Amino acid sequence: MKDPESDNQLGSYLRARRELVSPAQAGLPPGGNRRVPGLRREEVALLAGISPDYYLRLERGRDRNPSPQVLDSLARVLNLDDVERTYLLGLAAARPRAPRRKRPEHVPARVHQLLAHLQIPAFVEGRAFDVLASNPMAVALSPRLRPGENRLRSLLLDPEEQAFHQDWAKATADFVAALRTTIGDDTDNARFVELVGELALSSQRFRTLWARHDVRNLDGGTTTVHHPVVGELRLHRDKLPVDDVILVVYYPDKDSDSDQKLQLLTALSHTEPADTAHSRPAHTPHPKTP
Repeated sequence: MKDPESDNQLGSYLRARRELVSPAQAGLPPGGNRRVPGLRREEVALLAGISPDYYLRLERGRDRNPSPQVLDSLARVLNLDDVERTYLLGLAAARPRAPRRKRPEHVPARVHQLLAHLQIPAFVEGRAFDVLASNPMAVALSPRLRPGENRLRSLLLDPEEQAFHQDWAKATADFVAALRTTIGDDTDNARFVELVGELALSSQRFRTLWARHDVRNLDGGTTTVHHPVVGELRLHRDKLPVDDVILVVYYPDKDSDSDQKLQLLTALSHTEPADTAHSRPAHTPHPKTP
């Protein structure tokens, strides 16, 4: 299912961000009888120093070549941060191009060896959050980290994954925003089209977040999860680019309570067979949860 707004990414992004800025945030009186959320088009144009007609053409995709000065002004009015501003500039710079040939995401052999030696949860993900390979510790942490799973699909549709995250609302917002950042103007990528279409049909939460057009980088950080066997774990996350894929590792503070619990998981993972670092098709069909 193709994103219906993919032919006017710049206009869709401007409209979505405009609707998220309140008059008070823009230094305007709230006024009465406002029929639209956020700012009106003419208010954005006034604050950015451009004509209302020109801004209307930008939102409707009739002018796709705004100057960097205009984009900077719009970024200021819309309260965009550095990541969002860079995304806006990228949308404006996009040009029509021939469809890209789909190249399978490949996990280098040395990474399979690395996964086998790591004694912390580690796995490899693709651009669309497909799990391409993982070690036994990752599967012990979450069965949804087996190769062939999709992290965003699991997060949105799997009740066990929803219960796994202490702050599920933030996790879903971060993942969806990161997916939009990754897609950028690559809207004809078959895997992205497939995933966005599936989640748009299956998840109201996804539809709500996708309509916001949030963009965000999902790199390092710290998260708290609830493991069904060992309980609460506080883990750091690092993402390391390797060729065209990402190596993701989770680890606790040394000698912490979470460290002891993770050692217990290590022992458990050595007593039960689990999927190891073998690749599977990144988009293996997955049962949908209503």
